Amino acid sequence: MMSRFQREPVPGTQDTVCALGPRGQGATIGWCSVAIVHFVIMGCGRVGSMLARTLGHAGHDVAVIDMDPSSFRRLGTSFEGETVTGVGFDRDTLVAAGIKDTYAFAAVSSGDNSNILAARVARETFGVEHVAARIYDPRRAAVYQRLGIPTVATVRWTADQMIQRLLPQGSVPELTDPSGKVVIAEVPMAQAWIGQPVTLLEEQTGSRVAYVTRLGEGMLPHPEMVVQYGDLVHLAVLRDELPRVERLCDQPPSHT
Repeated sequence: MMSRFQREPVPGTQDTVCALGPRGQGATIGWCSVAIVHFVIMGCGRVGSMLARTLGHAGHDVAVIDMDPSSFRRLGTSFEGETVTGVGFDRDTLVAAGIKDTYAFAAVSSGDNSNILAARVARETFGVEHVAARIYDPRRAAVYQRLGIPTVATVRWTADQMIQRLLPQGSVPELTDPSGKVVIAEVPMAQAWIGQPVTLLEEQTGSRVAYVTRLGEGMLPHPEMVVQYGDLVHLAVLRDELPRVERLCDQPPSHT
């Protein structure tokens, strides 16, 4: 039986374009390999409310947690998701928000400690694979990266980066050549790629690893490099090939 946080898939759809913007405006950031999924967002400030509205406009189920019920006014009257008043790292609050059925969890409150604690509870207690946390103090970033929690900061950039990390194939090109044919994009990797050599990644996707961000520091690839937990992999790829590459990276590698 489906929970109240799960919707029936749209008939006849498999891969669906996620138009991450107001309906009817054609604002498309990337491709999403799932039709409709549930997201839990902790914090209903400027970032949390923007993130919730953006995902809601894309047709996804969204539950927002905040200790201050008046903060939910930022969501506007058109928001159709759930609002839960409570502490974002409290297990009962998370369960009430549908954490057991969630595809991804974003911790974007005003407190670094609360965000990282909530993110760890979501991942370690409830097994949520796609987790991201907003962190204000850049000096803590390396520590949190070692815990395997991707971290981001600032308002509009944070909302875009959260979407990039939460959606299975929501990469945003970071650099485009003058002709518009080649892009460098941070592409989310399935967990099955951890421990696999970057040469296998290049071989199976037809892309080139431009660089890897590991523990907050950029690294150039070398033949012996393997993908590690928490790595952010930036691929150079033909723009037209990006959706295909994203789908391959979101699946386990094939072993021939």
